[in-house]
Amino acid sequence: MNSATMSRAGLLCSAAMVLLHGTPALAQSAAQINAIQAQIRGLNDQLARLRRDMAAKDAAVRAAQADAAQARATAEQTQTTVVNLPIPKGFKPITTASGGPTLGIYAAHPEYPSPKTDWTSLNASPVTAADQKAGATGHKGEFHIGGVTIQLGGFVEGAGIYRTRNQVNDIASNFNTGIPLPNSQQYHEGEFRESARQSRFAILMHGDIDPNQHVAGYAELDLQGAAGTANSNESNSYNPRLRQGYVSYDNDAMGLHVLAGQAWSLATMYKVGVTPRQENLPLTIDQQYVPGFTWTRQPQFRVAKDFDNGKYWLAASLESPQTTYSVGANGTGVDLGTANFNNPGISTLDPGQSYSDDIAPDVIVKLAADPGYGHYELYGIARFMQDRVSVVGNGHNNTRLAGGVGAGMLLPILGDKLSFEARGLAGYGIGRYGTSQLPDATIGRSGAPEPLPEVQALVGIVGHPDPDFDLYGYVGTEQIGRRYFNANGKAFGYGNPAYSNAGCDIELSTATCTANTSGIVQGTVGGWWRFLHGDFGTLQTGIQYSYTRRSVFDGVTGAGGTGNAATDDNMLLFSMRYLPFQ
Repeated sequence: MNSATMSRAGLLCSAAMVLLHGTPALAQSAAQINAIQAQIRGLNDQLARLRRDMAAKDAAVRAAQADAAQARATAEQTQTTVVNLPIPKGFKPITTASGGPTLGIYAAHPEYPSPKTDWTSLNASPVTAADQKAGATGHKGEFHIGGVTIQLGGFVEGAGIYRTRNQVNDIASNFNTGIPLPNSQQYHEGEFRESARQSRFAILMHGDIDPNQHVAGYAELDLQGAAGTANSNESNSYNPRLRQGYVSYDNDAMGLHVLAGQAWSLATMYKVGVTPRQENLPLTIDQQYVPGFTWTRQPQFRVAKDFDNGKYWLAASLESPQTTYSVGANGTGVDLGTANFNNPGISTLDPGQSYSDDIAPDVIVKLAADPGYGHYELYGIARFMQDRVSVVGNGHNNTRLAGGVGAGMLLPILGDKLSFEARGLAGYGIGRYGTSQLPDATIGRSGAPEPLPEVQALVGIVGHPDPDFDLYGYVGTEQIGRRYFNANGKAFGYGNPAYSNAGCDIELSTATCTANTSGIVQGTVGGWWRFLHGDFGTLQTGIQYSYTRRSVFDGVTGAGGTGNAATDDNMLLFSMRYLPFQ
């Protein structure tokens, strides 16, 4: 009972006592006594009403307290709820020894700023009516505005890298032309750099249209952009860079999933179905990952359909095209006319980069299955390359079809303790989808694009001996074929044996060194240790070693057989990261 109500009740009681025990002069007649008695009955009625009102208010308070307790219990339950994804047999979520936030398989993954379980990262969590209150909180970094749930993710990193060859590069290595040959002074120098530019911010916004329809928006930024003014002299100021930014729509009743925006390509391998933020990415510190890893992050429009409660998926994606070309020092060698196959950017495209003349989006179709043991994928890529050959006053366009076929699988070996994965892509003109960025095409004698044959392959073992540890080992390769011709005593194309490699293995040689890459092979091992985690987030450290070998096509050698040199690079990386929302 509050103070105002108590005061009012007290006044009524006092008035009743005065009326009952007033002086005899106030009760000189029966009429007066009857009037006093009527007043007393009225006061008693008012007291009864006050008691009923207070009882009702007390009941309302108890109901509100019960609702608050239920809301707290629901929020606590929501914090430990696992998104209902079809987890392959043999894998299971892992919790810490204290029963706190789940931190098992892939929990330390650099691409997933705020994972909840082995198989989820910034994935939409169940939202109750109590959660809808503005400002209500759930998981770490999660709050609500109306019907929208907002989840924050990301990490702050201090990283270092040592290379035995000086690539003049940051945390993302160049496994192709970035590894110098013996003719360069950089081949004989080591390189040590420290970097915080992999630090990342991510935000996921999602809401439920109804119990079966869901909409989400996801954005992810890091600091690995480098404008013309960026340098490491004093301020070390580098630019924010868009990694991902897309909207998605999911209809559970129809098994329909739509994505539009910049995201990991459908060609990238997934852990479950083709679910966004479920990409199966190598756990490396190196942000160029591992040769043989097939991936891009690019604008796209994707539609997917799942069957049998998410066990099987069929997806198709139209993705932004870009073709990388390689032509020798002698040019294209077109018989008649000039070939236009790429151009520098204009306006909002970087004028320091070349952009190809593709006529249509890359088309990717993928089948994925999670039948109960492991995850399996099969997909195909179709690409449409275009250029134009012109003479004064006339010309014609050339279009060439390129693409390939890929597959992948992820298998549990010792339940959630050890997993094996293998993936590969083979075809023509697929270089842009490989980590090493081998060229897609060269220019043929007619002036038309000439797609280059290539194979990408990667196998890996990932172990989780303890919820706080992730260990990994990968072996990957990318191998490319030749396409060339000779005309008028000159060599053209890619990998032409008539190209000169005479100066490739002599430091500061003035002889020619063409050195078209024929293949990249790498083996890498590493691990992550989450040594502190709690309500404050997670602090983890990692270390990685890799050995990379770059081979080149044989060409014309110099006196004494010099040239045709291969090259390699040993790299050691370390990292410390704070993940406040994990």
